[in-house]
Amino acid sequence: MQDKFKLAGKKGRGQDEAMRLEHCALLVPDAPALADWYVKHLGCSVARAGGAPAFVRFLAAGPVLIEIYQGSLAPTPDYFARHPLQFHLAFVSEDLKADRDRLLAAGATLAEDCFTNPAGDELLMLRDPWGIGLQLVKRAKPMLG
Repeated sequence: MQDKFKLAGKKGRGQDEAMRLEHCALLVPDAPALADWYVKHLGCSVARAGGAPAFVRFLAAGPVLIEIYQGSLAPTPDYFARHPLQFHLAFVSEDLKADRDRLLAAGATLAEDCFTNPAGDELLMLRDPWGIGLQLVKRAKPMLG
C-alpha cells in the first residue's frame, strides 16, 4: 500500500493530496548557452531568466520546469564523469532516430542507441554538449496526458 503525503495548512488542498513538483535544478558551467541549446534543439522555452552572477534560467519543458544556473557556491558537477543512467532528463520523442540524428548534428553525443525495454517503450540515451544525460523515450503506453 502506498503512503500518501500528509499536508497541513494548505488551503484548498486535501490532507492526502500529494504535492506537485515545480522544477528540478541543475548547476551548469554556462547557463545562458545551455538554455539557448535546450530552447533551439529540445523545444523548451524560457519561463524566467536572471542576470549575473547565477544567470538562472527556468526552462519550460511541457508541464515541468528545469532550473539551470551557474555559480561558485558549490562545484559544478562533471556530468561527463557520471553514467547517464545515474542522472538524465527524459524527453518524449515520436521519432527517436530522427531526433537522435538531429541532436547529434547539434552537438549531442550518443551514449546508448535505440532499444526497447520489457514494457515495450522505445528509448535511447544521449549527452548534451555539457555532458548531461538526455533520454529520448517513446512510451508504448503514454504516461503523461
